[in-house]
Amino acid sequence: MSADVPASRELAGIAELAARATGDRLRTAFRSRPEVDLKRDIHDPVTVHDRAAEETIREVLAEHTPGSAVVGEEGGVGGGDGDLRWFVDPIDGTANFAVGLPFFCVSIGAAIGDELVAGVVYDPVREDMFTASLDGATCNGEPIRSRGATRDETAVVATSYPSAYDLSLGREEALRRYGRMVDAFATVRRPGSAALTLAHVAAGWVDAAYDSSINAWDIAAGLLLVRQAGGTYVPLRGEPGGHDWEAPGYLACVGGFDLAGSVIAEVADYKPAGS
Repeated sequence: MSADVPASRELAGIAELAARATGDRLRTAFRSRPEVDLKRDIHDPVTVHDRAAEETIREVLAEHTPGSAVVGEEGGVGGGDGDLRWFVDPIDGTANFAVGLPFFCVSIGAAIGDELVAGVVYDPVREDMFTASLDGATCNGEPIRSRGATRDETAVVATSYPSAYDLSLGREEALRRYGRMVDAFATVRRPGSAALTLAHVAAGWVDAAYDSSINAWDIAAGLLLVRQAGGTYVPLRGEPGGHDWEAPGYLACVGGFDLAGSVIAEVADYKPAGS
């Protein structure tokens, strides 16, 4: 199976349908303070709404693309074993959702073989639908371009660094690096959803972003959004020959941002090719 532009648009439309199917449930549950369960540790919450939203998404995807595989945060790998794979995070930013902070989203990305071909990031609170296909990137149907600050001192950077895991690897060094970011950038934010952050980079609402520990379902759609909008997405610490969406970390920035000269490149131990 391969994807041309029309096929890519069709898959993006299916992803939009699947994401919107969760909207009423998530808006109704938002700020209800749902009960929270924990997965790996206290930093990894899940609610009944995460699981229900993923089931809804899987049903829509199975109806429209029978035989495709779904890689979901809550349900693991399911479906068929065809070339088409969906990467699904039903609520990226569960900690925010659970307490009533309006920065969370639904993220659905589609890959055929070695290529990401479609993705959506849906913000159900604002009802913003960010869509990427091989034809470009849009927000609510309007084209978006990833443009903003060109250097640290005028830029807003969003990051989850340092995480508890980063601190466990070397607390003093991690805090030193975080301090470098605070000193260098106009503003540092920890918004709590990698997928929605990447959508905002694609739209030019955030200038740069860095995460040291993510999963494919967190960033598959956002990765394509950033690139199709003209921004830069750099996978970090991936396996040689591996897919960009499988790398455990990333740097992203708007088009025209001086990433090579940024403190964030130092913090992430990123050295551009040829440097």
